Amino acid sequence: MAIGKYTRVDGRRSSLSYCSTVTIVVFVALCLVGVWMMTSSSVVPVQNRDAHENKSEVKEHSDIKEQASEINNSNTRQFEDNPGDLPEDATKGDSNVSSEDNSNLPEKQEDKSSENDKIDDADKKTEDEDSKTEKNDSNSEATENMKDSDETSTKESDSDENERKSESDDNNTSDKEESEKNSDNSNETTDSNIEKGEQSDNKDSDESSSEKNTDDNAKNQSSNEVYPSGAQSELLKESTTQTGSFSTQAAESKNEKESQESSKKTTGYTWKLCNVTAGPDFIPCLDNWKAIRSLHSTKHYEHRERHCPEEPPTCLVSLPEGYKQSIEWPRSREKIWYYNVPHTKLAEVKGHQNWVKVTGEYLTFPGGGTQFKHGALHYIDFIQEFVPDIAWGKHTRVILDVGCGVASFGGFLFDRDVLTMSLAPKDEHEAQVQFALERGIPAISAVMGTQRLPFPGKVFDAVHCARCRVPWHIEGGKLLLELNRVLRPGGLFVWSATPIYQKLPEDVEIWNAMKSLTKAMCWELVSISKDQVNGVGIAVYKKPTSNDCYEKRSKSEPPVCPDSDDPNAAWNVPLQACLHKAPVSSSERGSQWPEKWPARVAKVPYWLLSSQVGVYGKPAPEDFTADFEHWKNVVSNSYLNGMGIQWSNIRNVMDMRSIYGGFAAALKDLNIWVMNVVSIDAPDTLPIIYERGLFGIYHDWCESFSTYPRTYDLLHADHLFSKLKERCNIAAVVAEVDRILRPGGKLIVRDTVEIMEELESMIKAMQWEVRMTYSKDKEGLLCVQKSMWRPNVSETLQYAIV
Repeated sequence: MAIGKYTRVDGRRSSLSYCSTVTIVVFVALCLVGVWMMTSSSVVPVQNRDAHENKSEVKEHSDIKEQASEINNSNTRQFEDNPGDLPEDATKGDSNVSSEDNSNLPEKQEDKSSENDKIDDADKKTEDEDSKTEKNDSNSEATENMKDSDETSTKESDSDENERKSESDDNNTSDKEESEKNSDNSNETTDSNIEKGEQSDNKDSDESSSEKNTDDNAKNQSSNEVYPSGAQSELLKESTTQTGSFSTQAAESKNEKESQESSKKTTGYTWKLCNVTAGPDFIPCLDNWKAIRSLHSTKHYEHRERHCPEEPPTCLVSLPEGYKQSIEWPRSREKIWYYNVPHTKLAEVKGHQNWVKVTGEYLTFPGGGTQFKHGALHYIDFIQEFVPDIAWGKHTRVILDVGCGVASFGGFLFDRDVLTMSLAPKDEHEAQVQFALERGIPAISAVMGTQRLPFPGKVFDAVHCARCRVPWHIEGGKLLLELNRVLRPGGLFVWSATPIYQKLPEDVEIWNAMKSLTKAMCWELVSISKDQVNGVGIAVYKKPTSNDCYEKRSKSEPPVCPDSDDPNAAWNVPLQACLHKAPVSSSERGSQWPEKWPARVAKVPYWLLSSQVGVYGKPAPEDFTADFEHWKNVVSNSYLNGMGIQWSNIRNVMDMRSIYGGFAAALKDLNIWVMNVVSIDAPDTLPIIYERGLFGIYHDWCESFSTYPRTYDLLHADHLFSKLKERCNIAAVVAEVDRILRPGGKLIVRDTVEIMEELESMIKAMQWEVRMTYSKDKEGLLCVQKSMWRPNVSETLQYAIV
């Protein structure tokens, strides 16, 4: 900033002789400095020499105190602190501002002869101790300081202190940058400058709080120092201070780069349509034809198992032409829109068994099945009649239906307060699981092949198989032993198949093999009965509740599993042909039957002990109760009334990150069902969910879920995306959410504000409707609704092309 040259004088003018004396003294002092500078090998810039000439002219009109004070201040001016940030003592008196190292300048300057002596001593010391390189650095500093002195000496007075402070603030940043370029000091130079400060006393100085950040030598620097090395003290402080409330340029630049990258992935994200053979029915982990073609064998249904692509798809699945909003439950149990699942093959093959029929623009479901042509309800009541202990909806609440077909059995068990996990492969029975889900009946696409089912051990109250075409008896009963793993001790296996009531050679062979196998497994045959209406037979077996039978067997076939075999390990674990022991301790899970439904939903499981620490840090029973109370409050106060969701339109719900099942439990009185998903990298709380009379599945959200597209009405994600961000492609997870959610379906997300912003940008790019956003204390709530929009540009997934 240009500074006009002017002189201020007070009423006390010095005599002419006194001024002459001052002029002579200043002239001598400048000559001494000039001689010292001439001994240096460095070249003084032209502008600096001009500054010295201007200085001598101006100082002829200055007061003696102003001259002396200005000499001191000019040397530190370039690195001074903002006076407002310094202690009171550092800014009081006639001095202008403190240097960067917060040394206090004296209120009154020593006489002129003492000042000259100090200058001479400093010059001699520099000549004796400094090397040629050090002289160059010191000369550069002195030149800058003298130049600064020239710029400021013409403005000195007691009344202008505030004005000088303001100018110091304005020039501080630019001066500091120039100083750092010119100083570029070595360690020897730093030590030399510190020694200068140590020569004087420290009696009159008041150290500021920022001196704690300097090294020991800098702390001892004196307030009486005439030429403190501004550049060196600045470097010392800069090397030790904390950033405080100021961010660094490196951090700011890094954050901006990350923000730009995130922006490219979100607001700038362009969604594409998946070009795959399966079209609108694409299931990435089941339609990976590249992996299926490379299989060495399909003997054990390996081609029906999950084979996920290396990189999950980030494209969107197309909609069937003519797709309509799904029919509401319970009407959907009887009929669905044909164009939503436009497949007729199953109607042609199984129509005579009342599986499904084409009726105009609808697909209708008479409620029958291969083993219950005259309706599932009659079949269900027939089982209850011959096996009273099954007590549908009371004793038996959660069951597994293997080979479910279109899941009419599970669909009508809702009338008996039973929750059924229906399971069937994606095979020649075209879209059977998709039919089930479109009807509003829970189901997953899975097969009993070479790996364990994605459920913990000892959780299902009963398992059902009606002509499920599973060869239970082969290879040492490996598949039936998998059912033994997931069946609760004392649970029932309900088997309805031709070997029970037909006398064909193959049926007789299978029946004999099953008799031997179930006996070796210590399963008790509870009942064999024949349904006269449907013309079928049903055999019901009971799993033992103790290990007594296992120990009494004359032959250990199948063998008992080793203690190292964890029955709860279920994610990509190969099947083993062995028996898992029944629990021994009364406090071990599975040793007691759960409370009757619905009491069990709120009951703390007996095997949760206070000595155990829950997911949220409290003792496990308290953790369980607190979670339930939390979700009851959230559901009643927010979800049911505060989001504008028409819950009569909601049937199929998924909790994408369930802990204790509290969200599902809070919704139990509604006409819905909830698929509780426990992530494979989360605490294994799925057994607790089953104990409550709810159900769920293990899953890794870095992969696609084993369900058809457009099968859920509402997805709930509580802090899921922030957990996945470090290891999953969030765009792929969002694409998966779009795949399994129906058009018009809702997504509720509870997560950090940062995640919310990223998700909202990606969702808007899919042209979804944002129904509600709310944030507080860096936590947010988002509710969005999926649209019918699909991209015009497609992306071909080569692995999914037949």
